[in-house]
Amino acid sequence: MKFVTKRLMLRPWRESDAQCLYHYAKNPKIGPIAGWPPHNSIDESLSIIKTVFSKKETYAIVLDERPIGCINLLVYPDGNHYWGEGNGELGYWIGEPFWGNGLVVEASRTLLRHAFEDLDLVNIFATFKTNNSQSRRVLEKLGFSYYGEVYNIDYRNKSFKEIVMYLKSEDYL
Repeated sequence: MKFVTKRLMLRPWRESDAQCLYHYAKNPKIGPIAGWPPHNSIDESLSIIKTVFSKKETYAIVLDERPIGCINLLVYPDGNHYWGEGNGELGYWIGEPFWGNGLVVEASRTLLRHAFEDLDLVNIFATFKTNNSQSRRVLEKLGFSYYGEVYNIDYRNKSFKEIVMYLKSEDYL
């Protein structure tokens, strides 16, 4: 499945995207704020495409025919078990050169429409580290509301606090 927006295409990741993925995912400003380590090689990026990015509802954010980020909707039971059946979890990241251009909001709106209209989900949750003001702004623009706070463990086995926000289907519609 793929989606086309005004400026973007959302499509499944391809093995041929590994070099583009590595180009953006090696940046230490990208992964650690989301809880994953910067990529160390094209082979590592390829492995991520074959495993993590092969899950249902996981898409490359494509601009001018090249992947510049990732967006996904983890639907129970693939997502966080706390959210339960009928709910999903929105996740995203985009390469640093594209920050602040509204591209993640544009991609997210498309995926949220799919979540509520096609998948009939009840709520969509999203989390971000407390110091990730950019992600907070994205979720606020999308109409998400504060839900609570949780502690998580990152790739270094260090605990960090996340803010949980959510969007109810009736608020979206």
